[in-house]
Amino acid sequence: MAFSVSALVLFGIIVAIFIRNKQLKTGHAIMAALFGFMLSQSNMASPITQFLQSVSKAISGIAG
Repeated sequence: MAFSVSALVLFGIIVAIFIRNKQLKTGHAIMAALFGFMLSQSNMASPITQFLQSVSKAISGIAG
C-alpha cells in the first residue's frame, strides 16, 4: 500500500525533526515506535487503516 509507506516516511521525518530540536527524547521515540508495533498487531489495526485510507482519499479528492 503506497499510503502506508508515505505515512511511514512522513512520520519518520517528523520524529527525526523533533529529536533534532530536542522536543522529543530518544526514549520517547522508541516508546512511540514500540506502541505502534503493538497497535498494528491488535484488533484496532483494521479500523485505523480504514480511517487513514479514507483521509487519504479525501485529501486527494480536495487536492486534485
